[in-house]
Amino acid sequence: MKIVILSVAVIVVLGAIVFLVKAVRVVQQGFVGVVTRFGEYKAIRNPGLTFIVPFIEVMKIVDVRETPRTGDRQQVITRDNVAVIVNATIFSQVIDVRLALFTNSDYLVSVDNLARTSVRAVFGSITLDEAFSQRERIGTLLQTQMEEATDKWGVRINRVEVLEITPPEQILQAMALQKQADQEKRAKVLASEGTQMAAVNVADGERQAAIKEAEGAQQSAILRAEGFRQATILEAEGRAQAVTLVYAAIKAQAPDPTLVAILQLDTLAKFAESDNTKLIIPAESAALLGAAQAIKSVMSDVPGLTPN
Repeated sequence: MKIVILSVAVIVVLGAIVFLVKAVRVVQQGFVGVVTRFGEYKAIRNPGLTFIVPFIEVMKIVDVRETPRTGDRQQVITRDNVAVIVNATIFSQVIDVRLALFTNSDYLVSVDNLARTSVRAVFGSITLDEAFSQRERIGTLLQTQMEEATDKWGVRINRVEVLEITPPEQILQAMALQKQADQEKRAKVLASEGTQMAAVNVADGERQAAIKEAEGAQQSAILRAEGFRQATILEAEGRAQAVTLVYAAIKAQAPDPTLVAILQLDTLAKFAESDNTKLIIPAESAALLGAAQAIKSVMSDVPGLTPN
């Protein structure tokens, strides 16, 4: 009897332990627990310690963090019929756990498949050049197109980043040649612009030098003219002062006609000493010359006076 009671007690204890193990659940941070009772949605349990009814309720853990999912490399055809290899990463996040679990059999697989079809559709609407130059716009188009379907699944597409766009080898070679031609063109343009700028600078320098030279010549001519003008003025002023002084001296001596005649005679004598072969005597000086001759003869008769 005691053995039976002991066995029952052991079974009860083991059952209690199993019940507690099945009932106690721990939900980690970044996850939530979805509880179903007999397969029907019951509640959502937040991170932390929680309890369920064993054998009646089942809790499934769902990751609600943002999850990056890099798809497989796939070949797509652009609008200009160029086949390229594309790979993209989709950053998705579950925002409605109930929709994610009960409206789609596997939302992760569905997001991957949707990403493949969206990549083919978006790249089919753009050219190869646009694909290389507008990656950000491509990511926005992929996100917009995918959100139309994922919103029904309780999944949000936060962003899409295009990792790889690889065209065929011949396209790469053609692009390399085009890039080389563009670089050579730019080099020639820069060289021609440099030559043009150098020529402009040289011409401008020569023009400035010519202007400076002309300005210098002008200033020099002005200074020479000014100097000549001042010299002429000073010379004229000197002559005027000399005439004034001579006139004042003569006037102060109150000369009589006889003295004037003698001075004229002396002046004519100086003229006669020059190398000129002709001497023209004014008419008014001829009379004075006769008077002077008479005075000279008178002075010669006076003893002790010898005329010059």
